[in-house]
Amino acid sequence: MGGMHELTQTEAIDLVGRFEAGQEIPERMRADVRMLGSLLGRVLRESGSPGLYEDVERLRAATIQAYTDETDEAFERAARIADSFAIDRADEVARAFTCYFHLVNLAEEHQRVRILRERDGRPDREDAGDSVAAAFVRLAAEVGDDTALLRLQALRFHPVFTAHPTEARRRAISTSIRRLASFLEEHDASLRGGADQRRAERRMLEEIDTLWRTAPLRPEKPSPTDEVRAVMAVFDETLYTAVPHVYRRVDDALQGPAAGSRTPVVRPFVRIGSWVGGDRDGNPFVTASVTRKAAAIASEHVLLGLEQTAIRIGRGLTLDATTTPPSAALLSLWQRLKAADEDAATEVAKRSPNEPHRRILLLIARRIAATRARNADLAYRDPEQLLSDLRIVQDSLVQAHAPRQAYGHLQQLLWQVETFGFHLTELEVRQHSAVHAKVLAELDAGQARTELAEEVLDVFRAVGFLQERYGPRAAGRYIVSFTQSAQDLLNVYRLARFAAGSDGTAPVLDVIPLFETFADLQAAPRILAEIVQDPEFAARLDATGRRLEVMLGYSDSSKDVGPVAANLALYEAQSAIAAWALESGIELTLFHGRGGALGRGGGPANSAILAQPPHSVDGRFKLTEQGEVIFARYGDPAIAMRHIDQVAAAVLMASAPSIERRNSAAAEQFADVAATMDAASRKRFFDLVKAPGFAPWFARVTPMEEVGLLALGSRPARRGLSVESLEDLRAIPWVFAWTQARINLAGWFGLGTALQAVGDEGRMRLAYREWPLFQTLVDNVAMSLAKTDERIARRYLALGDRDDLAALVMDEMELTRSWVIRVTAGDEVLDNKPVLQRAVKMRSPYVDALSLLQLRALRALRDDASSGVPADPEQQRLLLLSVSGVAAGLQNTG
Repeated sequence: MGGMHELTQTEAIDLVGRFEAGQEIPERMRADVRMLGSLLGRVLRESGSPGLYEDVERLRAATIQAYTDETDEAFERAARIADSFAIDRADEVARAFTCYFHLVNLAEEHQRVRILRERDGRPDREDAGDSVAAAFVRLAAEVGDDTALLRLQALRFHPVFTAHPTEARRRAISTSIRRLASFLEEHDASLRGGADQRRAERRMLEEIDTLWRTAPLRPEKPSPTDEVRAVMAVFDETLYTAVPHVYRRVDDALQGPAAGSRTPVVRPFVRIGSWVGGDRDGNPFVTASVTRKAAAIASEHVLLGLEQTAIRIGRGLTLDATTTPPSAALLSLWQRLKAADEDAATEVAKRSPNEPHRRILLLIARRIAATRARNADLAYRDPEQLLSDLRIVQDSLVQAHAPRQAYGHLQQLLWQVETFGFHLTELEVRQHSAVHAKVLAELDAGQARTELAEEVLDVFRAVGFLQERYGPRAAGRYIVSFTQSAQDLLNVYRLARFAAGSDGTAPVLDVIPLFETFADLQAAPRILAEIVQDPEFAARLDATGRRLEVMLGYSDSSKDVGPVAANLALYEAQSAIAAWALESGIELTLFHGRGGALGRGGGPANSAILAQPPHSVDGRFKLTEQGEVIFARYGDPAIAMRHIDQVAAAVLMASAPSIERRNSAAAEQFADVAATMDAASRKRFFDLVKAPGFAPWFARVTPMEEVGLLALGSRPARRGLSVESLEDLRAIPWVFAWTQARINLAGWFGLGTALQAVGDEGRMRLAYREWPLFQTLVDNVAMSLAKTDERIARRYLALGDRDDLAALVMDEMELTRSWVIRVTAGDEVLDNKPVLQRAVKMRSPYVDALSLLQLRALRALRDDASSGVPADPEQQRLLLLSVSGVAAGLQNTG
């Protein structure tokens, strides 16, 4: 393969075919990828400019050859092809590769759903440790049935959706992909070669053509209310039905044939939180008005869902009074509903002459509609009032010996009301401690209220309004970013009193500290011990049954001391906080500020949960879900159910005595290893980030500045300072920029030096087998390294004029890769994770094509900047198109 000639068309087809055949892909998925790819090829020939398809194929063959050959010659040939395109053609080629990634991602997701359906409910095909039902059986074997049941019924999984700007694709693109998913399902279900299959293929071709013609970049940043509506789409399409289906699945597994005919043993354990429209830390566009709108939109969606569900169940509840007599309580409820809504009751009675349960459900649906329309005469006061009515119907059915109707669809409606209330998402407010301090200083000095002060105070009034309108669960958690003292938390109560005024009532607030930097994590137990002594804070603690939430930030601690030291510091902080809470009689919930990317605490959530310190989970797990992760985990109903089931299973198992003993023993056994790794990795990280001129160099060798131009989310990429300072750069662009440069530094840097400092390969392999925290760290680093590319990374680093920093990065990458392979006893990274390895290898040459186009644009922009010439908008556009494509290909942004 060493010659410098460009491949002929026949050679290219042969090479691509051999590469794709060499990937160990399940046959049905291979067929899907082939079909979708050929449909895209047809679209490019029909709808692209002349010669586009051939140019895409030339670059594809060249990057595959470079990937399989690994010689500099082959790589240079691919780079020359990418550089040879006119700017308009480069733009089209970038879009074509991005479309291809969307289709490959779709095929991969479809295969996951296919596998989930094939093994659904079949114990011989289920992974025994991966479901709540299986976890319950294992837990019961250790603690007994009664204790296990109590723990199951106290279980809580609380994902919190955030609008952090990491979803690189437009909502129009996501919607198109969802439509394609449904056509792919139709294709699967149809007869081979039949009319239905041909129709499904025709519709896919039309949709891929639409996908190709849809502008991949948002013309402008979404507003916070746009972000709210994007999250609502996930609720409407999956969560509303997926969550009760998870409860049903657990109950079916635990109750066997009796399930659905008696009281469920499972209680609703999912709560959905949201920062979308509430998180104002560094986002000037999230105002009190936006917070009110966000709550109103969420309430509208859930009430509409509950109304439609009640109508559907009501219409199907055609049980005659002679076979299913109503209870006295049901007759009494009918009289109350009839008195409140006489005309509707007359109409319903006429259509359901002897069907009392049906009548009631249809009038309940009317009351839910009135709640949505704010009709005070008919509206439900709160979700509890609705639950009370539904339970009267359920009890009546049980008394009439109709348990299947009582515990069937009606039970799912009860679960939906218990999970989502009338508010859908528990809206949380977040603000920086420095903002509170600044506003209080102004108020204490008696200054005229500034715009900032008015806005901060108006937020508290908005929270009070939401609690009054939608119930206390709708809002009330107030998170203080960069909590560095007990006073930072008490300031929130003071501001709430200022907002209410002398004759008003402040909202009920649960103030949550967010410890983000390395120093703050270390100070956390001391600050918590101090705050619970404050009378106001202690009174709220007592009112909640001594429940306390503490949030830990993964992103900033990782940017602060590097990923290795940050992971170890987070473990230590959790261990210390959990021990303090246990001693203080506090029911602790740790809230994990995890991101989608590995540099932000991402990676598989269930293995991370099972690696937590003793008593730090105790059946409660709360974490942030954001950007592309929301759609990856919750965009498809089958995958959403699987994810919730897996995470909840890990949460239940985390407090099993065997797991707690294992984690505790490992932490003790490898304490000296942790100390060595911490010191060595942190020093290595500081050698890099504290080197003179590092910040401007970082901005030059990655598309960090340009990422800020992408219309990803409403929040700015920086808190205000220039790239002369890293302190104020948000963790998301820090991670995103390294990912785009195919370096992924935020996910692995320092681990090689840390392992080298320990030096004992045998002990490291033992730690990998027996120390869950270490295994999770190494596995996440392996995933991060698998998505790097050394040849491309070197080209990005060459954009700077600091050979010393470039060498430091590349040496550490090589050292880390070498140690990870040795510790995991493989020949290359991810050898022990074949499915993941396959997914990365299948995508890599195609990502390389986009990276070469991005490099070309970035070089041109850097040359313009050096010459003092304004940035070329066409090069900027090519760069942003490639950013979107690389994000789709790597399936990680921030």
